[in-house]
Amino acid sequence: MLDEKRIPVSQLVAPEGDKVLSEIYNDEQVFQTEMEAIFESTWIWVAHESEIPKKGDYKTARVGRHSVIVSRDRKMDIHVLVNRCRHRGATLCEEHKGNARSFVCPYHGWGYGQDGSLRAVPNPGPYEGVINKEDLPLISLRMESYKGMIFATFNDDVEPLEDFLGGAKKWIDLFMKQGGGYPIKTLGEHRFRFPGNWKIQLENTTDAYHFPIIHKSFISSLDGDTAEIFDFLEGDGFVEDLGNGHSVMVMIPELVDLEENLEAPIPERFKALAKELADEGHSDEHIRKLVRAAGGSGFNLNLFPNVACSMAFFRVLAPISVNETEIQHIAIGGDGAPSAFNKVRMRLHEHFQGPMGFGTPDDSEAWERVQKGSQSGKDQWILVNRGQEMVQKNELGNSYSTVCSEVGMKAAYQQWAKMMRESEKGE
Repeated sequence: MLDEKRIPVSQLVAPEGDKVLSEIYNDEQVFQTEMEAIFESTWIWVAHESEIPKKGDYKTARVGRHSVIVSRDRKMDIHVLVNRCRHRGATLCEEHKGNARSFVCPYHGWGYGQDGSLRAVPNPGPYEGVINKEDLPLISLRMESYKGMIFATFNDDVEPLEDFLGGAKKWIDLFMKQGGGYPIKTLGEHRFRFPGNWKIQLENTTDAYHFPIIHKSFISSLDGDTAEIFDFLEGDGFVEDLGNGHSVMVMIPELVDLEENLEAPIPERFKALAKELADEGHSDEHIRKLVRAAGGSGFNLNLFPNVACSMAFFRVLAPISVNETEIQHIAIGGDGAPSAFNKVRMRLHEHFQGPMGFGTPDDSEAWERVQKGSQSGKDQWILVNRGQEMVQKNELGNSYSTVCSEVGMKAAYQQWAKMMRESEKGE
């Protein structure tokens, strides 16, 4: 059983919001409270629509501690359903993805439609007058989507998704230009777990400070021109607080809008792609649009609390326990785009994010070390104050600072503290 004594949020986060106590990584009571106050109370990313393109397609995902099924029914409507039979609680789906005409419990054979309705109960006689099938559909979450990104929530009273996304919508729109003129679609994914708290990874996607240090091997694997692009700490990039815990880290400003500057010279690393596209008969304008989009956007967009649109892929986090987190890296390309374009996108993904790539193993070890270190010392603070004295306000009233500042982390922890405090008031 958990200790009923709970560390007040006021003690976990400094009044200025520029540092947090390391217990936020390793305190079991804090974790359990987060699951209710945050993951069961706000919008959680569960899928991209291209992952379930056909009738009967489904995927499983997590909303905090809960396993859910994201399904598309015969009418092509999307549903997010708790992955639990209404009879004895067994999970219905164990596969990550699939196509099914119905969901059947392996224990007693109760069958559910793609919309979650209870359709069949074997040997129904003894249930006569006991249950009504219409009263026992799978639990359905509220679901909304924006630009193909599907979010779900247990909280029926939460604000509309577009209001929650707020200032992040502009950046989602820009991110979705990576199809090179084609709609975005997912190309593949891989999942892994690391022995650390979910917030450690949340911080990472808005942390440019670590890039040239921990990712030296990745940078050394690049050609000179590309390596120069990734030398962005002294550039004109910035980190901006977008509200509601969301933030954007612009590392390569010239790659923010992939539909601009199409007349620029084709980079050396994409000349082979340009030639292959030309040989296939694509126009020069079409080729330039595809080549411009091939390398991804020049920014990371963090959407609180569980997904990032990170340069050229989706990164999704799922808390498993206070000291274990599952990460899902989803490669993206263009739906209907030339195969050469999508192939290059996949190779670039594998180079950095893939399980045998340069970036993911380095990041994972760093996250694990942070978790280990958080167990040492008493009343130790985690600092999120880099660039604090350089913070300015833009025309929207949003705080922003240099690209290697920790404005994004501070924004996330301010939202975290707000939601945790609201939970304290409700007790």
